[in-house]
Amino acid sequence: MVKLVVRDRETIQEAVRRFRKLVERSGIKKEMRRREYYEKPSETNRRARLRAERRARRTRMLSR
Repeated sequence: MVKLVVRDRETIQEAVRRFRKLVERSGIKKEMRRREYYEKPSETNRRARLRAERRARRTRMLSR
């Protein structure tokens, strides 16, 4: 959970900006997007496999 203590003499805009940065760094935004729609486990596994294949292909190309 993200907590933000508003500082003395801090404008609302500055507080909102700091809050957005905290949410972004904590990964909450990414997690919300991921959970927005249900994804079948087979789709999750497929995406992970494809990501691993791309990573392996990239490392092979760089090692040559």
